[in-house]
Amino acid sequence: MAEKRVILLIEDERTISNFICRALAANDYKTIAAATGKEGISLFFSHQPDLVLLDLGLPDIDGLEVLGQLSGLPRETPVIIISARDRESEKVRALDMGADDYVVKPFGVPELLARIRTTLRRADRIRLSQEVQKDRYRVKDLVVDCARHQIFVGDEEIHFTQNEFKILELLCAHSGKVLTYDFILEHVWGPYGGTSNQILRVNMANIRRKLHENPSDPKYILTELGIGYRMLEDAT
Repeated sequence: MAEKRVILLIEDERTISNFICRALAANDYKTIAAATGKEGISLFFSHQPDLVLLDLGLPDIDGLEVLGQLSGLPRETPVIIISARDRESEKVRALDMGADDYVVKPFGVPELLARIRTTLRRADRIRLSQEVQKDRYRVKDLVVDCARHQIFVGDEEIHFTQNEFKILELLCAHSGKVLTYDFILEHVWGPYGGTSNQILRVNMANIRRKLHENPSDPKYILTELGIGYRMLEDAT
């Protein structure tokens, strides 16, 4: 019998906490609940969960402070923010600080479970790729071969500029996760990227054109308006 995945829930509203705990238990997860940020950090170290669900509006310390402490650890445990704060600036800040996903309250159980499954799969894939260096990604009929610096859509090889390839490679390496504009700019252009997203938008438009992708009906790369981009999950 497979061992249950352990989820740490840091949520101060008892009604919401009980609701989430029951839903997770019904779907074969083991849940540990904390009502404050300090308690959540303590439980994190004592139980080493597979995933953390973190509310931002905690009674003792702000959830972003908790996120900062958890994201700075050598052992990277995925964190999903569950919060009533729905401003784009809050989402961007949390994602830039290391959160893997952001779910706005109120949310349905199916959505939360889907986000958890996706995040756990991605975390497992990252851990595996750290053991075996991965250099080939497949998303539907798109294949990105990092070792050979080649990109194929079906049997057609597509030629990219250096920066276009870097963007696609970065999105593939984090497939399933939203990468903010600033994150991509920093990793592709470094200190020369500036703070304007225009250079990134131009490159993304070229990438989509070369991949024959319609932005209104994307096959590979999803746009998170005002936040960044998300590559569909790697299929290999």
